[in-house]
Amino acid sequence: MARIVHVDDLDDPRLADYLHLRDVQMRLAHESEHGIYLAEGEKVVRRAHEAGHQAASFLMAPRWLDGLRDVLDASDAPCFVMSEKDVERVTGFHVHRGALSAVRRPAPADVDDVLAAARRVVVLEDLVDHTNVGAIFRVAAALGFDAVLLSPRCADPFYRRAVKVAMGAVFSVPHARVDDWYGTPALLSRHGFTTYAMTLADDAVSLEDVRDVPERLALVVGSEGPGLTEHWQRSSDVRVTIPMAAGIDSLNVATSVAVACWHLR
Repeated sequence: MARIVHVDDLDDPRLADYLHLRDVQMRLAHESEHGIYLAEGEKVVRRAHEAGHQAASFLMAPRWLDGLRDVLDASDAPCFVMSEKDVERVTGFHVHRGALSAVRRPAPADVDDVLAAARRVVVLEDLVDHTNVGAIFRVAAALGFDAVLLSPRCADPFYRRAVKVAMGAVFSVPHARVDDWYGTPALLSRHGFTTYAMTLADDAVSLEDVRDVPERLALVVGSEGPGLTEHWQRSSDVRVTIPMAAGIDSLNVATSVAVACWHLR
């Protein structure tokens, strides 16, 4: 059972995991050093618990204790309780969904194990926006894709904003960060995947013309702005594009992934 600890001192060192939540660089450095991520909101905290991730601590206002009683009863981590105003002062913003938890990061998954168990994969090259990464995880979970691969420079799917936008889908969708990004097209081929690269290239096939989808498929998307690198466009088996109305050349990357996943599901 979690230990309920009422805290009045905003400088209490035990609250260090909850400081500077709006400062991306400070948070990434702190979370990497301490091996944690932040779950925000009752639903996300619960989903982290249901995924088997271990809480290092909780921080919440008194009114949220009852709603998460079963999660707290199953944990031996401390639950720091403060007024909502003090929680806001510690974190730097209004936690309107009430509860936070510093959660121990799971060990990174092995990319070969992830691919061996998957049939439909989304591959992300250098997406730097945490909101986009989180939204894509939610799309993958909702539309039946089995896994996500991330390039070395992709945003952290366990960053608070990504976890929140994904509504915890980062806990349920297997994913792996790939070190040898240049060799990843060949890796996917060895695992039997046909790669579909989303691109604005003139010779790309319209998504609506794609039929007879293969048993194992990898949908590859590039970074916000530049899109896919030339290496990935050349190395993919099929280059596809979403047809646009006049005057619009593309959609937000997460929206594009949603359209493509729906068509290729």
